[in-house]
Amino acid sequence: MNRIDTPHRIANPHYAARNARRAVYAKLPRAPLTASPVPRLTSLYHHDEAGPYGDRRYPGNCSGELVKDLLTFFAPATVLDPMTGSGTCYDVCRELGVPCRSLDLREGFDACDPETFPAEGTQDFCWAHPPYWRMKRYCDDPRDLSAAPTLGDFLDRYAAFIANCHRALRPGGTLAILMGDYSDREQGFVPLVYHTKRLAFAEGFRQACTDIIRFSHGASSGTKVYRSAFIPGLHDVCTVFEKGR
Repeated sequence: MNRIDTPHRIANPHYAARNARRAVYAKLPRAPLTASPVPRLTSLYHHDEAGPYGDRRYPGNCSGELVKDLLTFFAPATVLDPMTGSGTCYDVCRELGVPCRSLDLREGFDACDPETFPAEGTQDFCWAHPPYWRMKRYCDDPRDLSAAPTLGDFLDRYAAFIANCHRALRPGGTLAILMGDYSDREQGFVPLVYHTKRLAFAEGFRQACTDIIRFSHGASSGTKVYRSAFIPGLHDVCTVFEKGR
């Protein structure tokens, strides 16, 4: 990252000057040959094409390629997408021919409410890409995780969501959560990946495989120049959990 030197450096991580630098390429380690149906699905996930999935205008939209690779690997019979957002997971499931129950707050569904969540033991696989607390504010609805006024409020509702997923999954079912850490304007660095694991383990999940470090291709921050000195985060983390059998 280039730092702009000024007589008085401005510590503002939200400064939005544009940066026209070209991408830097790195050689990834060679993965071993396995019987995996998706050889490119490793702990370092690099796929810079979003694919024809979801509405790319939706803020925080992620590539459908990761969702497709996960579903190809785990081969669930049914998929639950309780935070539909742009519709990425639904589009992937439609392409793969996997039944998907797609729900969202915009239609009145509260993913943190156990009363309205899908019934106990009915789902094989749950995909979740929750808000990274208030890094992006999606709406003012108090039920939206991005509208939580404090980190404690966010984590309380996030824990309720994870508990709902655990209840809805069949024994041996899979929960995949894509989450990222970020530096908050008031709280400082917020380790949301750590909290995701902590809450999932407390609910009775176990981790099913290695962390999947997804490179953040297409992130808007990659086109900016900041006046403050900090270590940029260029990835988020997909953690895959399994419910006990």
